Amino acid sequence: MGAKRLKITWKRSAIGSPKDQKATIRALGFRKLNSQVIHDDNPVIRGMIFKVKHLVEVTEIE
Repeated sequence: MGAKRLKITWKRSAIGSPKDQKATIRALGFRKLNSQVIHDDNPVIRGMIFKVKHLVEVTEIE
């Protein structure tokens, strides 16, 4: 059994959001709205998701 992974989908536009939230979206690896990225589940990524939780949708995968 490997480490859990997170599939993160960018669902809502960051227009009008503070600069730090826009930077977090970019740091997660997003380029376009409705795109998906996969990251390992760790506290750093969880913190980034928490910061932009109103803009993204998260699914746990194995």
